[in-house]
Amino acid sequence: MGCCNRRCGLIAGAVFGALVTILGGILIPVGDMIIEETVKKEATIEPGTIAYDNWVAAGAKVYRQFWFFDVQNPKEVELGGKPVLMEKGPYTYLTRFLAKENITFFLNDTASFLLPQAAIFEPSMSVGPEEDIISCLNLGVAGAYSLLPPNMLEFLTSQGKYSLFQRRTVRELLWGYKDPLLFGMQMGLFSPYNGTYDGYYNVFTGKDDINKVSQIDMWRGNSNLGFWNDSYCDMINGTDASSFAPFLDKEKPLYFFSSDICRSVSASYEQTLDLKGIDVYRYSLLPTTLASPVDNPDNRCFCKNMQTTKNCTLAGVLELSTCQQGAPIYISLPHFLHGSAILRDSVVGLNPHPENHKTFLDVEPITGFTLNFAKRIQVNMMYGPSDVVTLFKNISDYSILPLVWMNETATLDDETADMFKNELFGRINMLDIIQKVMMGAGAGIFVLCLIFYFFARRSHNRGKTA
Repeated sequence: MGCCNRRCGLIAGAVFGALVTILGGILIPVGDMIIEETVKKEATIEPGTIAYDNWVAAGAKVYRQFWFFDVQNPKEVELGGKPVLMEKGPYTYLTRFLAKENITFFLNDTASFLLPQAAIFEPSMSVGPEEDIISCLNLGVAGAYSLLPPNMLEFLTSQGKYSLFQRRTVRELLWGYKDPLLFGMQMGLFSPYNGTYDGYYNVFTGKDDINKVSQIDMWRGNSNLGFWNDSYCDMINGTDASSFAPFLDKEKPLYFFSSDICRSVSASYEQTLDLKGIDVYRYSLLPTTLASPVDNPDNRCFCKNMQTTKNCTLAGVLELSTCQQGAPIYISLPHFLHGSAILRDSVVGLNPHPENHKTFLDVEPITGFTLNFAKRIQVNMMYGPSDVVTLFKNISDYSILPLVWMNETATLDDETADMFKNELFGRINMLDIIQKVMMGAGAGIFVLCLIFYFFARRSHNRGKTA
C-alpha cells in the first residue's frame, strides 16, 4: 500500500510539474499581452502616463550648437574670387527647456499646444563668447538681391558704404540686428526666436489608436503646409520626431515634420545600438532626402528656382524662399554632405563626413520614445551676377554660400535612463523571469517525478520477483 501511495504521489507530482510548465507557457502570450497593453497605456498622451510627462517638457536637455563659416578673403570674392572658408565653433545654446503651453485636449482624441522658443548661451560648451566676430555674407544685401528690383538695390547701395560681406557678432548673426540697408529691419539667421512660439500644433493622443500617437494632425491650424503649391510636398507626415508609435518595425521608415526646413522627411533603420543599457534603433536620413528630382522624383515639387538649381539637377540643397518671406535661404546637410560636387567646389574649406554631419534618431523600439538624436542643418544664402548692381558686377555665376551649420542634439541622462529601465523594463523583465522560472521548475519537477516513479516501479517489480 505504501509503495502504491509513493508511486501515486510521484505521478501526481509529475502531473503537477507538467501543469506548472504548461501554465508558464500559457503565461508567455498572456504576458506579451500584458506588456503590450502596459506599453500602449504609458505611450498614450494623457495626464498620468510616462509619455505625457516627457511630452509636456523635454525629459533631456536639448542643445543647439552652431559652427560658422568665416570668410577669409571677402575682398577677393567681391572681385570674382572663390570664397575661402574657416569653420568656427561650436557656439552652444540650451533650447527647448520651456514646457508646452496652452495644452488643450479634444473629444476627437487630439491635443493642441504651443511650443515656446528660447535660447540660453552656454559659455562652458562654446569656443568663445557671443561677441566673437564673424566675417560673413551681408544678409541685407544678399536678401535684397532677390527681393528688390536691380535699379532700386543699386540706388540703395550707392547711398552708403555697403559691401557684399560684413563683420558681425555671433549673437547678431543668430538672433538679429538692425540692418542699415533695409531701414533698420531686423535681420538674423534665426530671428525672431527668443520669446516666440512654434505652432499651434494639433497632435493625436493615441487614445483611440496607438499607431497614431504623436502624429501631427495640424500645424498653425492647417492640415497641409501651403508652401510648395503641391499636395504631395505640402503634406504634414508623422510626428515631431520626439516620439513615435510603439513596437517599431525595422522595415518601415519613420516620418517626421520639421518646421525648421518647412517640410516632412523620413528616416530609415540603420543599426541597433546600446544606449546606457537600453537597446535602441538608429534611424538616419537617406542620402536621397535632398537629392535632385533627377535621382529622386518625389522631390520634384521642392524645386522652385530653375536657374539656381541648374534646371533642378542640383542635389543636396532645398530652397526655403517660399516659407522665408522670399529670402534666398537654402538649407542642406553640413558641408554639403550628399550634395552635388559643384557646391563644394565653389568654395574652399569644406570637408563633409557622414558621422559628423548626418541627421539621426536613436529610438527605443518597444515604446517608440526617441532617447538620443542629432538634427544637423546647414543654412546657406544665394547671390549671383548683375549688370546693374555694382556690388555684384564681378560675380560670374549664382552661388550658394554656406553661412552656419547647426547641430540640435539631446540624449537622456543617467538618472532618466535608470528610471526608464526600472519603471518599464523592470516590469517586463520580472514577468519574463516568472515565466522562465515556472517553466523551468515545472519541467524539473515533472522529469524528477518521472525518474523516481520508474525507479520505484523497478524496485517494486524486483521485490515481486524475489
